[in-house]
Amino acid sequence: MPLTHRAGKLTIVALEDAAGPFFLPRAEAFPDATPEQWATADAADPAAVTSSGEWWLRFRSYAIRVADGPVTLVDAGIGPAGSLAADWAPVPGHLPAELAAAGIAPAEVTAIVLTHLHNDHVGWAVPHDSPFTGARVVVQQADVDVYKANRDQAGQYDVLIEPLLAQGRLQVLAGDAPVAEGVRVVATPGHTPGHQSVLAEDGDESLLVAGDLAVHMIQLLDPELAYASDMDPDQARATRRRVVGEAAARGMTLAVSHLGEAFRRL
Repeated sequence: MPLTHRAGKLTIVALEDAAGPFFLPRAEAFPDATPEQWATADAADPAAVTSSGEWWLRFRSYAIRVADGPVTLVDAGIGPAGSLAADWAPVPGHLPAELAAAGIAPAEVTAIVLTHLHNDHVGWAVPHDSPFTGARVVVQQADVDVYKANRDQAGQYDVLIEPLLAQGRLQVLAGDAPVAEGVRVVATPGHTPGHQSVLAEDGDESLLVAGDLAVHMIQLLDPELAYASDMDPDQARATRRRVVGEAAARGMTLAVSHLGEAFRRL
């Protein structure tokens, strides 16, 4: 049964699409990290490192349900065999089975928020692979611009944005916005220009689904550490510093895409 967390009348479910090693040695992903920082991070999140020292990633999505109502899905995993992430991630993913185990039918998912448009976060939102045929897909304009430019430059067919536009299911934002009762997106740029996180909040209880704001425990322990895959390292660092500080001050829970633990309270 997938792990769950409650924030008032909101239920947040962690859905693991897959797990596998990162494609680079982790020292290359965080070139400034010290042995002491790695040791502290490994002690805090031992499930993210293998016995041989590989960085072991979870590829998670999160489902947010308000009481007994419809569901907002945050991120869409790596997808099935042959998906956009197939050249490096451990496809096929099993997000649909995870949802079924949580008692969620695809038709109950009315919105999919993509924290960013990297291919390990969009898999099951691609229309020709998606069981969520009635859900709107919520993205930031800045990420759409980068995504389209990169695919045009590579001469690749767009299987995500244009088909969603044609179906009338793409919702493009330019900053913070509500998604559902108690659920809103907040801009957290840096990893990508349009990276967004999702705040689930009811009264004094809150949880932030952080996407790739932090991809490893080492960044939560030291938000200043640069990650090699951040498109704007300085902006990512400033965003991470701000969000981690706010979360710690409020006692907020973070829900993270790739850490060993799904839910982490700072």
